Amino acid sequence: MGAVRYDVPEPDAFTRPYWEAAAQGRLLIRRCGRCGRAHHYPREFCPHCWSEDVAWEETSGRATLYTWSTVHRNDLPPFGDRTPYTAAVVDLAEGPRMMTEVVECPEGELTAAMPLRVTFRDGSPVFRPDP
Repeated sequence: MGAVRYDVPEPDAFTRPYWEAAAQGRLLIRRCGRCGRAHHYPREFCPHCWSEDVAWEETSGRATLYTWSTVHRNDLPPFGDRTPYTAAVVDLAEGPRMMTEVVECPEGELTAAMPLRVTFRDGSPVFRPDP
């Protein structure tokens, strides 16, 4: 039996469409049918107007870097093997902010508002520079 991993999601009936889409290389968000605003992380109601009229929507995959931090130590598997890595918050083109990781970019080349594009690692969305 393998070690416990802290980077693998445990989908439930509600989040299953999100994780299945991610496994296919598609990033989903939720959009409210009443107020029109998008949100992420997925919820069964709109966090802006509390409506339950929300639906899944595929994103463009585009984002800009809002903030980041380079992690040099993490004892949870498998993160320790990935250090250093860049934990980040990105602004999706559709509006919501999302916690993620920036890959394929040296720490010194990161800049606020730099354009990013979603990519997937082991079925989870991460972002890389979008030239």
